[in-house]
Amino acid sequence: MKVEIWSDVACPFCWIGKRHFESAVQKLGLEDVEVEWKSFELDPQAKRDYEDDLYTLLANKYGQTQEWALAMSDDMKQRGKDLGLEFNFDKTVPTNTYDAHRFLHLAKSKGLQNEAEEALFQAYFKDGRHVGDKETLKNIGKGLGMEISEIDHMLNSDLYASEVHEDELLGHSFGIRGVPFFAVNRKYGISGAQPVEHFMEVLSKANHEEAQLILHDGAEGDSCGMDGCS
Repeated sequence: MKVEIWSDVACPFCWIGKRHFESAVQKLGLEDVEVEWKSFELDPQAKRDYEDDLYTLLANKYGQTQEWALAMSDDMKQRGKDLGLEFNFDKTVPTNTYDAHRFLHLAKSKGLQNEAEEALFQAYFKDGRHVGDKETLKNIGKGLGMEISEIDHMLNSDLYASEVHEDELLGHSFGIRGVPFFAVNRKYGISGAQPVEHFMEVLSKANHEEAQLILHDGAEGDSCGMDGCS
């Protein structure tokens, strides 16, 4: 089973959705699930550095008051706490996530994409680190065992720019307008941080269909032709 997840590191629902998805996989005992993270920039025009804090930016974006932004953040903080996630919005450093997405593609080439995704969520929401800063990304990569020189080379070039844009174009072609979005075998879609039970229902259905397909293929004689096995 392959699950492609469109996400942005600056999206709190994406971190919550990640936990719900992981919990569903664990509860179902699924072992052969391939996860691929896809880039989605919530605000491609975001600046690298802001003078205003997160609450002010949220209030301005939605035409609301700072009190509203604080209340929304407190609610999100409690939702995260129930899942063992720590949201420290007072420390959050709003920024552009384009380089973070390129970093994730570099991590993917090393087989470390899922670990990098989790590290970026923690850095942004829990630790209040500036994930749009090159030194921050290099330090996160170092903690994952990646080569600093490779990260530095990527950040000072346009490496993985096309991969980021291709992910976003593919997502738009699927009609994805918000994240997180989970595409299961490119047949089923789960939009948003749905409850664990919903993830379990969809994943169970996809897993059952795969099992039936394997059973059917086996009944055909367990043979591979010139095109190989699928």
